[in-house]
Amino acid sequence: MTGAPERTVSLTVNGTERAARTEVRTLLSDFLRHTLGLTGTHVGCEEGVCGSCTVLLDGEPVRACLMLAVQAEGRRVETVEGLAVNGELSTLQRAFMTEQGLQCGFCTPGILMSLTAAERDGTPEDETADQVLAGHRCRCTGYTGIRAALARSREHAGGSDGN
Repeated sequence: MTGAPERTVSLTVNGTERAARTEVRTLLSDFLRHTLGLTGTHVGCEEGVCGSCTVLLDGEPVRACLMLAVQAEGRRVETVEGLAVNGELSTLQRAFMTEQGLQCGFCTPGILMSLTAAERDGTPEDETADQVLAGHRCRCTGYTGIRAALARSREHAGGSDGN
């Protein structure tokens, strides 16, 4: 018996055109991590509940563990690796460091991606803290540092820095 059918998937990842051959059943999270080497997208529960695998697909947060790589064909994907520009962390990333919004860091990439999308959309801070963070499971911080980082980021960016 031969392996699963394969297909070339072409997409834009963090502003760079990428194409790679993969099995049609490969999850987007596995494609990003194992095929493209972008290991910032973490896989936790593999059920879409914890939010660790969140990436932006055409600007919208999605759970990469619930989506096939072939479904991202021709689309734009942003991962946590794309938040820093020219080695400079985004305002939100700096705020996470300053406010100790991470401990083990496992959930951090997914949270950063969801918060980035909310900031870009102009979602008010209180709504962001309540609704966006409700979709993520952090077992280390208790969310206090994360909420403080969100407030600091909004304060320092004047609402949003596009990152």
